[in-house]
Amino acid sequence: MSAANQAKTAVLILAFCAAGLAGAAAPVPPAKQELVNKILQLWRIDAIGQTMLQAPVADAVQQARAMLQGRAAADKRDAAMSDVVAEAKKFMEEASPITVGSADKLIPSTVAPLLAERFSEDELRQLIVILESPVKKKFESMVPEMQKLLGESVAKDTRGVIDPKLQGLKERIGLRLRAAVTP
Repeated sequence: MSAANQAKTAVLILAFCAAGLAGAAAPVPPAKQELVNKILQLWRIDAIGQTMLQAPVADAVQQARAMLQGRAAADKRDAAMSDVVAEAKKFMEEASPITVGSADKLIPSTVAPLLAERFSEDELRQLIVILESPVKKKFESMVPEMQKLLGESVAKDTRGVIDPKLQGLKERIGLRLRAAVTP
């Protein structure tokens, strides 16, 4: 290798090293890291994996329910749905530990650095006060009740308009499904 090529290689190596150092996060002081860890514990962000699983599983169960609606006798439909729900529950029981484990593994390298970088120690302390607040806990305990009450009220208020539209949608989907399975 010529001296010119060696010089170019050395410059490239130095550039890559400098880029790596520039991208490296500054070390987090232990006191600040303790605050970040406390927030992560209170926040329960590792549940995001389970939440990510619940949506497609719920969709699959809903699709199964819709597929069986009007296509199977009530007793067969109920038995099939019972099996589908049991399968979905089994899947969640098996997959949830995997996603929670993945989240627990990745939080320190993804979320924790963001908290440490974007919040001061004082802001982290304030956030802990909010997350530990009895008022917040009381409010969160009421969320399911409020969602249920609002959902029931919205359903009652819109039933006359939405139910016929929903029925029409189901009929159109049923026609398409029948057309797709009919030779």
